[in-house]
Amino acid sequence: MDVKGSVALVTGANRGIGRHFVQQLVARGAAKVYATARKPERVDVPGVEVLSLDVTDPASVAAAAAIATDVTLLINNAGVAARQNLVDGDLDEIRLELDTLFWGSLHTVRAFAPVLEHNGGGAVLNVLSAMSWFSYEGANSYAVAKAAQWALTNGVRLELARQRTLVTAMHMGAVDTEMMAGYDVDKLAPADVVNAALDGLEAGQLEILVDDASRQVKAALAADPSALYPQTVAAG
Repeated sequence: MDVKGSVALVTGANRGIGRHFVQQLVARGAAKVYATARKPERVDVPGVEVLSLDVTDPASVAAAAAIATDVTLLINNAGVAARQNLVDGDLDEIRLELDTLFWGSLHTVRAFAPVLEHNGGGAVLNVLSAMSWFSYEGANSYAVAKAAQWALTNGVRLELARQRTLVTAMHMGAVDTEMMAGYDVDKLAPADVVNAALDGLEAGQLEILVDDASRQVKAALAADPSALYPQTVAAG
């Protein structure tokens, strides 16, 4: 997938990783970048085409797809972190995460798959997380939503292969964005994350593991669950 000359659409483009995607796509020579957000007035990157898009609203997604008929690269970046546990957390907040991360990604893929096919295949990049594979008490709902989004990515990769659409998953640990502002941990620079994502996309990678955290968590999946969750052994 060549970023130079591509026509990209980025969801959640008004801040954080999404804003960096828009900036670097422009810098790498994308022919056009659609920067989308629920509140498009907050998009402040010059030289892009701003669209209103709420990934949780199928009508909004369909309206954007009807306008952006030249897209060759879809970047599903829109996200939310409700930080809920599953047993006693707020169900509406849990649903919001699933609506945004799983259903939102599915809405955009379904709407733009015909567009990508018409334009030669192109690519889809889904912004995932090391928490696709790992739960953390206090954010278990986010882990569920990211795991569902990972499974979705694997599924649509199979389904879109017939139209020669590359479907890539990007996983990373904590990134220095507004969403992670309350966590006192080492964080990746969002510009570095986006640079690695676009490099991996251009190399045709199906999965991009940005940092050691994502690589270590994925490798641990082959071990007994006690390796990831030692506290549950004592609880048992």
